[in-house]
Amino acid sequence: MKIKKSLLSASILLGTIVGAGIFGIPYVIAKSGVIPGFFYFLILGGAVLLIHLLFGEIVLRTRETRRLPGYAEKYLGARGKVLITIFTVFGLIGALLVYIILAGDFLEIIFSFLNLPSFYLSLIFWVFLSFFIFRGIKSIAPAQLFMNIMFFFIIALIFCFAAPNLNIQNFILFDVSHIFLPYGVIMFSLIGWQAIPIISETFKSSDEKKNLKKITVSAIFTAIALYFLFALIVVGVSGKATTPEALQGLLPFLGQKIIILGALFGLFAAATSFLILGNCLKNTLFYDYKIPKFSAAFIACGAPLLLFLIGFRSFIETIGFVGTLVGAVEGIAIILIFKKAKVLGDRKPEYSLKIPSVLLYFLIIIFIFGAISQVF
Repeated sequence: MKIKKSLLSASILLGTIVGAGIFGIPYVIAKSGVIPGFFYFLILGGAVLLIHLLFGEIVLRTRETRRLPGYAEKYLGARGKVLITIFTVFGLIGALLVYIILAGDFLEIIFSFLNLPSFYLSLIFWVFLSFFIFRGIKSIAPAQLFMNIMFFFIIALIFCFAAPNLNIQNFILFDVSHIFLPYGVIMFSLIGWQAIPIISETFKSSDEKKNLKKITVSAIFTAIALYFLFALIVVGVSGKATTPEALQGLLPFLGQKIIILGALFGLFAAATSFLILGNCLKNTLFYDYKIPKFSAAFIACGAPLLLFLIGFRSFIETIGFVGTLVGAVEGIAIILIFKKAKVLGDRKPEYSLKIPSVLLYFLIIIFIFGAISQVF
């Protein structure tokens, strides 16, 4: 039972982390070079891992069931709650919008014989996934595990087909003119701390909660390895022809069949993240603002759909917004909440991090300068 619960919990976190961002990573690495891409993963990967662990300790130090805005209210006051709520809600809505857009494009590739525009296929995706968000976490967790299994199976097939077409000359080691390009996309692709409270809820006993740290570390490392390997494969095949969404650039090299596999891969990635982030937004409204669950689910599913219907369909702009501005604000907020929770927490946590204050301030500087760099 413990192994099953840990596996489901790891699937929830990994499914939240691995999403639309993976398709933009090959493009930014193709532009900036492999060396900057490696260092971005090294620095941002370590920073984001630490933020996840900090948030985990915050959750374990608090008796009440909350989400990030609720923790901000408890430890930073009413103003902190308002600020974090604005960025959390709009960030989640923006991310859900990205998955609706991408899912339609992927479904159009998979079902090209139907000649249906991606617009209508996006609506079908929204209807199907919204059903699980209305049902809640008990129906999401098994679906998450199944989708992750299919996800890794499909990406393994892509690697097998792409490997013979790799060309080392396609790799650019360094391009200073695009040195800041990877920050937003990689930051977006690594954010998954919204799932930490959800995972904690699935653990009932203190012994089970001790696994939260291990699950977090393993999920982050798995995601980073997957991202970097996927980027190397795509860039190694398509080189300068790498497109922002990764798949179209592979078409001349790998053919239609592999592109359909890639679309399946993308569809599962979009579905898993949509499920978890939609459920996270619903529970934020329910737990922190006492909105009835049905109404909270309606807002969580309806808000991104409304933006989609009125014409907000830019993949790159949405990722840039969520990955830089929202990621920076939430990351800094978690650091500040963590420092307060160390003193004001009302529960003994299953793990306690001993982090020097200088390192926490260094993380804040990374987030601030990273966001500023995106302006340029």
